[in-house]
Amino acid sequence: MSQFFARNTILQSFWIPNPVLTEENLPDQTGKVHIITGGYSGVGKELTSILYQHHATVYVAGRSQEKASKAFQEIKTKNPSSRGRLEFLSLDFSDLTTIKAAVDDFTSREKRLDVLVNNAGVMTPPSGSRGKQGHELQIVTNCLAPFLLTKSLIPILRQTAAQSAPGSVRITWASSLVANLLSPAGGVRLDDDGAPMVASNQQNNYAQSKAANNLYAAEFSRRYSSDGILSVSFNPGNLGTDLQRHLDPLSKLTAVLISHPARYGAYTELYAGWSPDIKLEDGGMFVIPWGRNGNDVLRRDLQKSIEDCKTDENSVARRFWLWSDEQTARFA
Repeated sequence: MSQFFARNTILQSFWIPNPVLTEENLPDQTGKVHIITGGYSGVGKELTSILYQHHATVYVAGRSQEKASKAFQEIKTKNPSSRGRLEFLSLDFSDLTTIKAAVDDFTSREKRLDVLVNNAGVMTPPSGSRGKQGHELQIVTNCLAPFLLTKSLIPILRQTAAQSAPGSVRITWASSLVANLLSPAGGVRLDDDGAPMVASNQQNNYAQSKAANNLYAAEFSRRYSSDGILSVSFNPGNLGTDLQRHLDPLSKLTAVLISHPARYGAYTELYAGWSPDIKLEDGGMFVIPWGRNGNDVLRRDLQKSIEDCKTDENSVARRFWLWSDEQTARFA
Protein backbone atom coordinates (compact mmCIF):
# COMPACT_ATOMS: atom_id res chain seq x y z
CA MET A 1 0.00 0.00 0.00
CA SER A 2 2.84 2.41 0.75
CA GLN A 3 4.32 1.76 -2.72
CA PHE A 4 0.92 2.33 -4.29
CA PHE A 5 0.46 5.56 -2.31
CA ALA A 6 3.86 6.84 -3.37
CA ARG A 7 3.44 5.92 -7.04
CA ASN A 8 0.01 7.50 -7.36
CA THR A 9 0.96 10.64 -5.47
CA ILE A 10 4.04 11.14 -7.64
CA LEU A 11 2.30 10.38 -10.95
CA GLN A 12 -0.53 12.79 -10.25
CA SER A 13 1.24 15.46 -8.19
CA PHE A 14 4.86 15.93 -9.28
CA TRP A 15 6.86 16.07 -12.52
CA ILE A 16 3.64 16.13 -14.49
CA PRO A 17 4.06 16.41 -18.29
CA ASN A 18 3.03 19.67 -19.91
CA PRO A 19 -0.66 19.88 -20.85
CA VAL A 20 -1.44 19.00 -24.45
CA LEU A 21 -4.70 20.98 -24.72
CA THR A 22 -4.78 24.59 -23.50
CA GLU A 23 -6.18 27.98 -24.46
CA GLU A 24 -3.43 28.09 -27.10
CA ASN A 25 -4.73 25.21 -29.24
CA LEU A 26 -8.38 24.68 -28.29
CA PRO A 27 -10.49 24.79 -31.48
CA ASP A 28 -13.09 27.51 -31.96
CA GLN A 29 -16.22 26.84 -29.88
CA THR A 30 -18.64 29.08 -31.77
CA GLY A 31 -22.13 27.60 -31.62
CA LYS A 32 -21.20 25.08 -28.92
CA VAL A 33 -23.09 25.10 -25.61
CA HIS A 34 -21.59 23.86 -22.34
CA ILE A 35 -22.60 23.62 -18.68
CA ILE A 36 -20.00 23.85 -15.91
CA THR A 37 -21.19 23.32 -12.36
CA GLY A 38 -19.35 25.57 -9.93
CA GLY A 39 -17.94 27.47 -12.89
CA TYR A 40 -17.62 30.84 -11.17
CA SER A 41 -14.72 29.98 -8.85
CA GLY A 42 -11.51 27.99 -8.77
CA VAL A 43 -10.90 25.48 -11.54
CA GLY A 44 -14.39 25.92 -12.94
CA LYS A 45 -13.86 29.64 -13.41
CA GLU A 46 -10.59 29.02 -15.23
CA LEU A 47 -12.29 26.55 -17.56
CA THR A 48 -15.18 28.95 -18.14
CA SER A 49 -12.69 31.66 -19.10
CA ILE A 50 -10.87 29.43 -21.60
CA LEU A 51 -14.10 28.34 -23.28
CA TYR A 52 -15.48 31.88 -23.41
CA GLN A 53 -12.19 33.06 -24.91
CA HIS A 54 -12.91 30.65 -27.76
CA HIS A 55 -16.46 31.95 -28.30
CA ALA A 56 -18.43 29.23 -26.49
CA THR A 57 -21.77 29.65 -24.78
CA VAL A 58 -21.16 28.62 -21.18
CA TYR A 59 -23.84 28.09 -18.56
CA VAL A 60 -22.37 28.31 -15.08
CA ALA A 61 -24.46 26.41 -12.54
CA GLY A 62 -24.38 27.22 -8.85
CA ARG A 63 -26.01 28.91 -5.89
CA SER A 64 -24.71 32.47 -6.07
CA GLN A 65 -25.87 34.84 -8.79
CA GLU A 66 -23.68 37.50 -7.18
CA LYS A 67 -20.50 35.43 -7.44
CA ALA A 68 -21.36 34.42 -10.98
CA SER A 69 -21.93 38.02 -12.06
CA LYS A 70 -18.59 39.07 -10.59
CA ALA A 71 -16.80 36.20 -12.31
CA PHE A 72 -18.51 36.95 -15.62
CA GLN A 73 -17.40 40.57 -15.49
CA GLU A 74 -13.79 39.53 -14.83
CA ILE A 75 -13.85 36.95 -17.62
CA LYS A 76 -15.40 39.37 -20.13
CA THR A 77 -12.86 42.07 -19.25
CA LYS A 78 -10.06 39.57 -19.82
CA ASN A 79 -11.50 38.44 -23.17
CA PRO A 80 -12.99 41.57 -24.80
CA SER A 81 -13.03 40.14 -28.32
CA SER A 82 -15.02 37.02 -27.46
CA ARG A 83 -18.27 36.37 -29.31
CA GLY A 84 -19.36 33.86 -26.68
CA ARG A 85 -22.04 34.08 -24.01
CA LEU A 86 -21.96 33.55 -20.25
CA GLU A 87 -25.20 32.53 -18.55
CA PHE A 88 -26.08 31.70 -14.95
CA LEU A 89 -28.03 28.58 -14.00
CA SER A 90 -29.41 28.61 -10.47
CA LEU A 91 -29.21 25.38 -8.47
CA ASP A 92 -28.04 24.14 -5.10
CA PHE A 93 -26.34 20.74 -5.05
CA SER A 94 -27.20 20.27 -1.37
CA ASP A 95 -30.92 20.45 -2.26
CA LEU A 96 -32.27 18.01 -4.86
CA THR A 97 -35.47 20.04 -5.30
CA THR A 98 -33.51 22.74 -7.16
CA ILE A 99 -32.30 20.56 -10.03
CA LYS A 100 -35.48 20.22 -12.09
CA ALA A 101 -36.04 23.98 -12.25
CA ALA A 102 -32.46 24.47 -13.45
CA VAL A 103 -32.88 21.83 -16.17
CA ASP A 104 -36.21 23.33 -17.25
CA ASP A 105 -34.62 26.78 -17.38
CA PHE A 106 -31.73 25.52 -19.51
CA THR A 107 -33.85 23.52 -21.96
CA SER A 108 -36.22 26.46 -22.40
CA ARG A 109 -33.30 28.56 -23.58
CA GLU A 110 -31.13 26.08 -25.52
CA LYS A 111 -31.62 23.34 -28.12
CA ARG A 112 -28.21 21.69 -27.69
CA LEU A 113 -25.69 20.74 -25.01
CA ASP A 114 -22.22 19.69 -26.11
CA VAL A 115 -20.37 19.15 -22.84
CA LEU A 116 -21.56 18.88 -19.25
CA VAL A 117 -18.76 19.30 -16.71
CA ASN A 118 -19.67 18.03 -13.25
CA ASN A 119 -17.02 20.15 -11.59
CA ALA A 120 -18.65 21.43 -8.39
CA GLY A 121 -18.12 19.64 -5.09
CA VAL A 122 -17.52 19.83 -1.38
CA MET A 123 -14.61 18.33 0.55
CA THR A 124 -14.53 17.24 4.22
CA PRO A 125 -17.24 19.50 5.68
CA PRO A 126 -17.83 19.23 9.45
CA SER A 127 -18.82 15.77 10.60
CA GLY A 128 -22.58 15.24 10.49
CA SER A 129 -23.16 17.76 7.68
CA ARG A 130 -26.18 16.81 5.61
CA GLY A 131 -28.07 18.00 2.56
CA LYS A 132 -31.65 19.21 2.69
CA GLN A 133 -33.05 15.73 2.07
CA GLY A 134 -30.91 14.21 4.84
CA HIS A 135 -28.12 12.57 2.87
CA GLU A 136 -24.49 12.88 3.97
CA LEU A 137 -23.43 16.20 2.46
CA GLN A 138 -20.60 14.90 0.28
CA ILE A 139 -22.75 12.11 -1.16
CA VAL A 140 -25.52 14.49 -2.19
CA THR A 141 -23.28 17.34 -3.38
CA ASN A 142 -20.67 15.25 -5.16
CA CYS A 143 -22.89 12.38 -6.32
CA LEU A 144 -26.68 12.51 -6.12
CA ALA A 145 -27.20 16.09 -7.33
CA PRO A 146 -24.84 15.82 -10.33
CA PHE A 147 -26.35 12.39 -11.07
CA LEU A 148 -29.84 13.89 -11.17
CA LEU A 149 -28.67 16.86 -13.24
CA THR A 150 -26.92 14.59 -15.72
CA LYS A 151 -29.73 12.09 -16.06
CA SER A 152 -32.22 14.93 -16.60
CA LEU A 153 -30.06 16.35 -19.39
CA ILE A 154 -29.67 13.05 -21.26
CA PRO A 155 -32.46 13.92 -23.78
CA ILE A 156 -30.76 17.12 -24.94
CA LEU A 157 -27.32 15.46 -24.87
CA ARG A 158 -28.71 12.61 -27.00
CA GLN A 159 -30.30 15.12 -29.39
CA THR A 160 -27.00 16.99 -29.75
CA ALA A 161 -25.00 13.79 -30.23
CA ALA A 162 -27.26 12.77 -33.11
CA GLN A 163 -26.01 15.77 -35.10
CA SER A 164 -22.40 15.88 -33.85
CA ALA A 165 -19.13 14.04 -34.42
CA PRO A 166 -18.96 10.74 -32.49
CA GLY A 167 -17.57 11.26 -28.98
CA SER A 168 -17.70 15.06 -29.09
CA VAL A 169 -20.77 15.25 -26.84
CA ARG A 170 -19.53 14.48 -23.35
CA ILE A 171 -20.26 14.16 -19.65
CA THR A 172 -17.28 14.58 -17.35
CA TRP A 173 -17.15 13.72 -13.65
CA ALA A 174 -14.80 15.14 -11.01
CA SER A 175 -12.91 12.43 -9.15
CA SER A 176 -9.74 12.90 -7.10
CA LEU A 177 -6.39 11.42 -6.16
CA VAL A 178 -7.85 10.50 -2.77
CA ALA A 179 -10.40 8.21 -4.45
CA ASN A 180 -7.47 5.95 -5.18
CA LEU A 181 -5.95 6.30 -1.74
CA LEU A 182 -8.77 6.43 0.81
CA SER A 183 -11.95 5.01 -0.73
CA PRO A 184 -13.20 1.59 0.49
CA ALA A 185 -12.64 -1.62 -1.46
CA GLY A 186 -14.47 -1.43 -4.77
CA GLY A 187 -14.71 2.36 -4.47
CA VAL A 188 -18.10 2.51 -2.73
CA ARG A 189 -19.16 0.36 0.24
CA LEU A 190 -22.87 -0.45 -0.03
CA ASP A 191 -25.18 -1.78 2.68
CA ASP A 192 -27.82 -4.47 2.14
CA ASP A 193 -30.22 -1.87 0.72
CA GLY A 194 -27.65 -0.66 -1.80
CA ALA A 195 -26.98 2.63 0.00
CA PRO A 196 -23.40 3.88 0.45
CA MET A 197 -22.22 3.42 4.02
CA VAL A 198 -21.14 6.57 5.87
CA ALA A 199 -17.76 6.38 7.62
CA SER A 200 -16.84 8.19 10.82
CA ASN A 201 -13.95 9.92 9.03
CA GLN A 202 -14.94 12.70 6.62
CA GLN A 203 -11.87 12.17 4.44
CA ASN A 204 -13.02 8.60 3.80
CA ASN A 205 -16.51 9.86 2.95
CA TYR A 206 -15.00 12.37 0.54
CA ALA A 207 -12.85 9.68 -1.07
CA GLN A 208 -15.87 7.41 -1.45
CA SER A 209 -17.89 10.19 -3.11
CA LYS A 210 -15.05 10.81 -5.56
CA ALA A 211 -14.59 7.10 -6.36
CA ALA A 212 -18.34 7.04 -6.97
CA ASN A 213 -17.78 9.48 -9.82
CA ASN A 214 -15.38 7.03 -11.46
CA LEU A 215 -18.21 4.50 -11.27
CA TYR A 216 -20.78 6.96 -12.62
CA ALA A 217 -18.52 7.69 -15.59
CA ALA A 218 -18.33 3.98 -16.41
CA GLU A 219 -22.02 3.25 -15.90
CA PHE A 220 -23.26 6.30 -17.83
CA SER A 221 -20.91 5.25 -20.63
CA ARG A 222 -22.36 1.74 -20.63
CA ARG A 223 -25.89 3.08 -20.77
CA TYR A 224 -25.52 5.96 -23.22
CA SER A 225 -22.47 5.41 -25.44
CA SER A 226 -24.78 3.83 -28.03
CA ASP A 227 -26.43 7.28 -28.24
CA GLY A 228 -23.06 8.82 -29.05
CA ILE A 229 -22.48 10.30 -25.57
CA LEU A 230 -18.99 9.95 -24.11
CA SER A 231 -18.62 9.82 -20.31
CA VAL A 232 -15.26 10.08 -18.49
CA SER A 233 -13.97 10.97 -15.03
CA PHE A 234 -10.99 13.11 -14.13
CA ASN A 235 -8.69 14.04 -11.29
CA PRO A 236 -8.13 17.77 -11.90
CA GLY A 237 -4.96 17.71 -9.79
CA ASN A 238 -3.79 19.06 -6.46
CA LEU A 239 -4.81 22.68 -6.75
CA GLY A 240 -4.91 25.78 -4.63
CA THR A 241 -8.67 26.46 -4.51
CA ASP A 242 -11.47 27.16 -2.06
CA LEU A 243 -12.30 23.43 -2.02
CA GLN A 244 -9.74 23.04 0.78
CA ARG A 245 -11.53 25.43 3.14
CA HIS A 246 -12.76 22.67 5.50
CA LEU A 247 -9.39 20.92 5.93
CA ASP A 248 -7.69 20.88 9.31
CA PRO A 249 -4.56 23.09 9.58
CA LEU A 250 -2.05 20.24 9.02
CA SER A 251 -3.91 18.85 6.03
CA LYS A 252 -4.29 22.34 4.62
CA LEU A 253 -0.54 22.94 4.92
CA THR A 254 0.18 19.63 3.20
CA ALA A 255 -2.25 20.52 0.41
CA VAL A 256 -0.57 23.91 -0.08
CA LEU A 257 2.85 22.28 -0.38
CA ILE A 258 1.76 20.04 -3.26
CA SER A 259 -0.72 22.43 -4.91
CA HIS A 260 -0.59 23.91 -8.39
CA PRO A 261 -2.41 26.94 -9.85
CA ALA A 262 -6.09 26.37 -10.64
CA ARG A 263 -5.48 27.03 -14.35
CA TYR A 264 -3.68 23.68 -14.58
CA GLY A 265 -6.73 21.88 -13.26
CA ALA A 266 -8.71 23.54 -16.04
CA TYR A 267 -6.30 21.97 -18.54
CA THR A 268 -7.14 18.54 -17.11
CA GLU A 269 -10.84 19.27 -17.44
CA LEU A 270 -10.31 20.69 -20.92
CA TYR A 271 -8.64 17.45 -22.01
CA ALA A 272 -11.42 15.32 -20.51
CA GLY A 273 -14.15 17.35 -22.18
CA TRP A 274 -12.65 18.48 -25.47
CA SER A 275 -9.59 16.46 -26.47
CA PRO A 276 -9.96 14.64 -29.82
CA ASP A 277 -7.58 12.02 -28.43
CA ILE A 278 -10.45 10.54 -26.38
CA LYS A 279 -12.79 8.46 -28.51
CA LEU A 280 -16.29 7.13 -27.88
CA GLU A 281 -14.87 3.68 -27.20
CA ASP A 282 -12.80 5.21 -24.35
CA GLY A 283 -15.92 5.76 -22.25
CA GLY A 284 -15.24 5.37 -18.54
CA MET A 285 -11.66 6.63 -18.90
CA PHE A 286 -9.96 8.21 -15.89
CA VAL A 287 -8.10 11.38 -16.92
CA ILE A 288 -5.20 12.57 -14.74
CA PRO A 289 -3.21 15.85 -14.64
CA TRP A 290 -2.80 17.73 -16.91
CA GLY A 291 -4.58 15.61 -19.50
CA ARG A 292 -3.50 11.94 -19.70
CA ASN A 293 -5.12 8.53 -19.68
CA GLY A 294 -4.84 7.43 -16.06
CA ASN A 295 -6.64 4.09 -16.22
CA ASP A 296 -3.50 2.21 -15.29
CA VAL A 297 -2.99 4.15 -12.05
CA LEU A 298 -6.40 3.24 -10.68
CA ARG A 299 -6.38 0.74 -7.84
CA ARG A 300 -6.99 -2.79 -9.10
CA ASP A 301 -10.24 -3.10 -7.19
CA LEU A 302 -11.48 0.17 -8.74
CA GLN A 303 -10.48 -1.09 -12.16
CA LYS A 304 -12.41 -4.28 -11.44
CA SER A 305 -15.52 -2.33 -10.36
CA ILE A 306 -15.41 -0.42 -13.62
CA GLU A 307 -14.91 -3.56 -15.70
CA ASP A 308 -17.59 -5.50 -13.82
CA CYS A 309 -20.27 -2.93 -14.62
CA LYS A 310 -20.07 -3.91 -18.29
CA THR A 311 -21.41 -7.41 -17.68
CA ASP A 312 -22.46 -7.89 -14.05
CA GLU A 313 -25.91 -6.74 -12.95
CA ASN A 314 -24.78 -6.97 -9.31
CA SER A 315 -21.64 -4.88 -9.80
CA VAL A 316 -20.97 -2.02 -7.40
CA ALA A 317 -21.32 0.54 -10.18
CA ARG A 318 -24.73 -0.72 -11.32
CA ARG A 319 -26.04 -1.05 -7.77
CA PHE A 320 -24.86 2.45 -6.86
CA TRP A 321 -26.45 3.83 -10.06
CA LEU A 322 -29.75 2.16 -9.15
CA TRP A 323 -29.63 3.51 -5.60
CA SER A 324 -28.90 6.98 -6.97
CA ASP A 325 -31.82 6.66 -9.36
CA GLU A 326 -34.16 5.61 -6.55
CA GLN A 327 -33.06 8.47 -4.30
CA THR A 328 -33.52 11.12 -6.98
CA ALA A 329 -36.54 9.81 -8.92
CA ARG A 330 -39.13 11.95 -7.14
CA PHE A 331 -37.14 15.13 -7.88
CA ALA A 332 -36.80 14.51 -11.64
